Amino acid sequence: MDDIDLFLKEDLGDEGDITSEALLGDEEGKAYIEAKENCILAGVEEAEKVFKKLGCKVNVLKKDGEEAKAGEKIMEIEGKIKSILAGERLALNFLYRMSGIASLTHELTKICRKKNPKIWIAATRKTTPGFRKYEKKAVKIGGGYPHRMGLYDGVLIKDNHLACIPIREAIRKAKKLGRKIEIEVESIEDAIIAAEEGADIIMLDNMHPAKGKLAASKIREINPDIKIEVSGGITPENITNYTFADIISLGWLTHSVKSKNFSLEIEKVF
Repeated sequence: MDDIDLFLKEDLGDEGDITSEALLGDEEGKAYIEAKENCILAGVEEAEKVFKKLGCKVNVLKKDGEEAKAGEKIMEIEGKIKSILAGERLALNFLYRMSGIASLTHELTKICRKKNPKIWIAATRKTTPGFRKYEKKAVKIGGGYPHRMGLYDGVLIKDNHLACIPIREAIRKAKKLGRKIEIEVESIEDAIIAAEEGADIIMLDNMHPAKGKLAASKIREINPDIKIEVSGGITPENITNYTFADIISLGWLTHSVKSKNFSLEIEKVF
């Protein structure tokens, strides 16, 4: 049983769509999904899978990563009306959430690259439990950097690690893993130590832009190849103050993003 099976089970339970079962027989028909506002599409692939699992035929009109205008049809679905309605909410939920994330990522990347053409906008692990891979996928579709998928695929030494072990010792121990080392620092002094110890990526956490710029210059004096990431308190309103970095990571992409609106309409009943 894959994710989509589980999500359908969550909505349909053991008894199915009791309203449609009471009102409908085996009528077949055609429906379409329409974008209600301009957006960068994400979740189209997942929406298509939802309806195909329910035995419907799907004609994708606009693909993930493409721009959709308000009023544009992005997908046509044909099959039993009960099956179309069974998949409606799950398919739209994928599109709502993922297109919201992709659109915001695209917008912020475009704005920041006007100041720094090489900068990356990155996601964090502040994601919806059970839905992380789709939210990270949406960031990638929007032109962003998904960052770590979990604790298992990247070394990131954080403040709570450093509450238990000195910074120099932490970096030296982490290097034994043979992976790139990223470390989160909150002071210029710790940024300098991290650079001296050969960290690959130094994350300046919750630093005011002016302080962050000074820390970045100190790091680059020691080793210009170290990547500088900024994080903490960054929003769409203040993000352009941080374009001195190589990477801007913000939880906003996944924890505070506004979903995009779509609707499904039954077009014909056969």
